[in-house]
Amino acid sequence: MREEISAGGVVLFGNAILLLRKFNGDWVLPKGKVEEGENNEEAALREVSEETGVKAETLKYLGEIHYTFKENWDENRAVHKTVFWYLMQSKNMDTVPQKEEGFVDAKFIHIDRVVDLAKYDDEKEIIKVALKEIKKRLKKS
Repeated sequence: MREEISAGGVVLFGNAILLLRKFNGDWVLPKGKVEEGENNEEAALREVSEETGVKAETLKYLGEIHYTFKENWDENRAVHKTVFWYLMQSKNMDTVPQKEEGFVDAKFIHIDRVVDLAKYDDEKEIIKVALKEIKKRLKKS
């Protein structure tokens, strides 16, 4: 089984979290492969910037998720993927979705709606972890 390492961000601006909409209508968090010579956090920041146009800063490491999927071209070959997630903050809401990766929209979605809109269960779970952290931070301030 092939191993793949990716990293991504749950990007906060005010009371909203950044999601990308794919050409098929699915809403997802920005993430991508960790490249040689970069650490997980650097990869997460780069992927957020490339896929959404958003310049963010890291607030906290949120955790990792694991899943396995089949290669599109070969049903017998599985890929085990690990994704490292970071809570990030943006200074503005300006977005530019990366069209060549199949993204048609990038929007900050209100924290009350973001879990319902996200397509994948593992991303819903990491968003819930991020929301707990955000609420803790709000209580402190």
